[in-house]
Amino acid sequence: MSAEFKVTLVRSYIGKPSKQRAVLAGMGLTKRNKTVILRDTPEIRGMIRKVSHLLKVEE
Repeated sequence: MSAEFKVTLVRSYIGKPSKQRAVLAGMGLTKRNKTVILRDTPEIRGMIRKVSHLLKVEE
């Protein structure tokens, strides 16, 4: 089994730049308190780093 992240959107993206909104949409986070499980890849790590102030991440 590969490593995975459990990512939850804990803050709203209202008023955030469109690039950050696009990153959240790409990760499948469309509503507050929604949780998704994502694979541990360099691309996903970069996306998490970009919007880390809005997320809660668990391994």
